[in-house]
Amino acid sequence: MTPRERVRAAVDHKAPDRVPVNYLGTPEIDQRLRRRLNLPDPPKAAPGYMVDYDWDIVSRLGVDIRTLRLRYTGPALPVFDDGRLQNYWGVIYKPVSNQVGTYLESYFLPYAKFETLEDLANYPWPDPAWFAYDELPEQCRQLGDCAIVYGWPGNMDLINGTAFGRGFEQTIFDLATENPVGLGVIEKRFEFHMEQTRRALEACQGRIDIVWIGDDYGTQRGMLLRPDKWRKLFKGKLRAFADLSHKYGAKLMLHSCGSTRPVWPDFVDAGLDIYDTIQPEAAGMVPNELAAEFGKDLCLHGTISTQRLMPFATPEEVARVVRDRIETIGARGGLILAPSHNFQPDTPIDNILAMYRAAGSME
Repeated sequence: MTPRERVRAAVDHKAPDRVPVNYLGTPEIDQRLRRRLNLPDPPKAAPGYMVDYDWDIVSRLGVDIRTLRLRYTGPALPVFDDGRLQNYWGVIYKPVSNQVGTYLESYFLPYAKFETLEDLANYPWPDPAWFAYDELPEQCRQLGDCAIVYGWPGNMDLINGTAFGRGFEQTIFDLATENPVGLGVIEKRFEFHMEQTRRALEACQGRIDIVWIGDDYGTQRGMLLRPDKWRKLFKGKLRAFADLSHKYGAKLMLHSCGSTRPVWPDFVDAGLDIYDTIQPEAAGMVPNELAAEFGKDLCLHGTISTQRLMPFATPEEVARVVRDRIETIGARGGLILAPSHNFQPDTPIDNILAMYRAAGSME
């Protein structure tokens, strides 16, 4: 099978020749993997890409999926000498380091003081036209027989994306009270990402296999909001993305961290095809149980724990879990093996290599 055929088979719940795999890593892990795999230093990132992926690494690991790079061409964004970054939503992020890595955290919240719908209307929202969609078909051609994904967990990302610019406490309060101002910000994000995705799908004319969207609906112990509230505020938006993806022959994959099992029947009803990430430690998210209950309708993407297994197990233990996932879920289709989040900087490289070797994607 080609990588595209392998992924398509798994998503359609048909047995592939081997389980398809994906890779997600932090910059620190990418750098260490490059050294271990004797890869040359990567070329300097082309300016304007809001999301980028290391295609050299995924090629060496035998990854079946490639994610398109969409280049930003809109108004120039401010540049700061201290490492801060501003995105096209107007949110400024500051790099914050801990004992293992560096992450971007919100520094300036442009929607925090919105109190009226007039504030919402007067804000300079980004335009979906600010991107080079015409470059995507050539990327598809270059990627050959790989399965092609458009999107990333920040595509849609209504709760997190709003909170990064409005504050998490205020955003949760907006959801609880159904504040029209906070919900208005969410609607702006939804409309933008729907149109951005539509333009990408239109440009690629059926070559995109998977549309990837994200929105964290769960915590470690349960859902972030009541299931009935989720259905009222978010289910229709998920259905709209599913309908759009299916119109162009693509499958829809939703990223959500945490425990979301109470609304999995709603995911199926809304037309979702693939669920990412499957955190085994979260309440009700045991991969084998989910596959037994929902496996005929939903393909699982992830299932390999980055919370406990990958940072703390031995390579032999990692390989054993991978083989179990394949035997109990992936052999029949319905699994794209991947980490349950980006491999974090405290993950041993030997464990990452053990994962892909056990999956059969690399020697």
